[in-house]
Amino acid sequence: MSTAPKLLQWVGVPFMCLVVIVVVRTVTFPSYQTRPPPCNATDQDFIPATRDRLDRLAGAVTFRTISYEPGRGTPEELLKFIAFIGDSFPVLHSSPLVTREVVGNFSLLYRVEGSDSSLNPGLLAAHLDVVPVTEEPGWEAEPFSGQQKDGFVYGRGTIDDKHNVMGQLEALEFHLKRGHRPRRTLYLAYGHDEEVSGYYGAQKIGELLEDRGVKVEFVLDEGLTVTKGLVPGVAKKVAMVGVAEKGYLTVKLSVRMKGGHGSMPEKESAIGILSQAVANLERNPQPNLWGSGPERDLTEHLATEMSVLHRVVTSNLWLFTPVMRWVMTQKAGTNALSRTTTAVTRFNAGIKDNVIAPEAVATVNHRVHPKHTIQEVLDHDVKVINDPRVKVEVVESLVPAPVSPSGPESPAYLAIQESIQQIYPDSLVAPSVMIGNTDTRHYWNLTSAIYRFSPNVMGPEDLARFHGVNERISIGDYERTMNFYFHLMLNVDRPLVVRRHEHDGDL
Repeated sequence: MSTAPKLLQWVGVPFMCLVVIVVVRTVTFPSYQTRPPPCNATDQDFIPATRDRLDRLAGAVTFRTISYEPGRGTPEELLKFIAFIGDSFPVLHSSPLVTREVVGNFSLLYRVEGSDSSLNPGLLAAHLDVVPVTEEPGWEAEPFSGQQKDGFVYGRGTIDDKHNVMGQLEALEFHLKRGHRPRRTLYLAYGHDEEVSGYYGAQKIGELLEDRGVKVEFVLDEGLTVTKGLVPGVAKKVAMVGVAEKGYLTVKLSVRMKGGHGSMPEKESAIGILSQAVANLERNPQPNLWGSGPERDLTEHLATEMSVLHRVVTSNLWLFTPVMRWVMTQKAGTNALSRTTTAVTRFNAGIKDNVIAPEAVATVNHRVHPKHTIQEVLDHDVKVINDPRVKVEVVESLVPAPVSPSGPESPAYLAIQESIQQIYPDSLVAPSVMIGNTDTRHYWNLTSAIYRFSPNVMGPEDLARFHGVNERISIGDYERTMNFYFHLMLNVDRPLVVRRHEHDGDL
């Protein structure tokens, strides 16, 4: 046999085996999706978006519960909002099953007593505060009006985060009106300063529960949403449930040099040295960690619902992870899921046009991947800058959140997934990573099952509404928000057990 056929045999046989393995895995890859009976408007336990319920949401928006910085907010508005909540839900607040505490002067903690003490409590969280409204033009309705028009409720807080507060309370009020006595105890925790890290609100709630020895089955807070058109290869809506949050590390870089007159410059300047350091950081990003964290689970949970080429790749990440790592870095949004990001957010130097600056200072903000440590990020910065004249100081940091379980091994996750797909039966559900941070950082010691999800639909054009102009929620989405929380209360009001993972598309 000549050399060429021998080479073909040696290469061809392994290649064909590889193809067979890829095809078999693609065809047999299990589905992670559930198919529960959908929630219909004709159901007796459906919560319609009546005028009264919409007016209550609109009323909540009118309170200017703005957080400006830690310890500085709008206490009078918070007290008015708390009183409004008390007046708006009379059944809840008069029920012998419900206790309400004001924590840290302006945060709320509800406890709904369950009948079965063998079931660990659940905790639903949201927050009462909002970010300020800038002078940026373009609002179609006054930002604190709660105006209802064209099928939307407008105003600051409609999607961050008063729709979750009011949706949870509406669901609980509806539940109690129907004479329901829960088996599982349920906490509702509403911090008042989440937008400025929650040090005086959720942190106090978390400490209070820890002091009482409370352990909960799960925590569900605000977070990722039902998306459309954001996941390549998937035609359906995708509800992303945050199972982790990136940490953060803010670093101050500074260089001090001899100043002087601009007419007699030295060979190097503080500005030049610091500019080179910053350029080195941008040219040498933190390592690509795609595939080592929850971002891998995101793709695998959607694999069976993808177009053919995408399905082949995501069903065989054992082979195609290097390809995915390259693809995911091509856009800013997907790159942020793949690594610890580096953003130079401030650069200050100079005092006069003809004076050589004696000092240059820059601020670098990292969002830390769940599989990265703060020290590893800092070590990378120092190594890449490679200049002892650049002083590197940590301004503040937060380690990444622990990764919560998802899929068949997590009964709490499955209860959330089932509740989503009852309300959005045309959607898929997958775990993902929160790039921002929530109040859940203050509940890490209560449970290992912490999830972040907001039950409303967001397309690419809607993302700018978070903390931006024309924040609004559709009436249909608010109706689904109330019903999501109602069904979640039903679905967790029983023992949560691990379910066998079938390969025929069902869980």
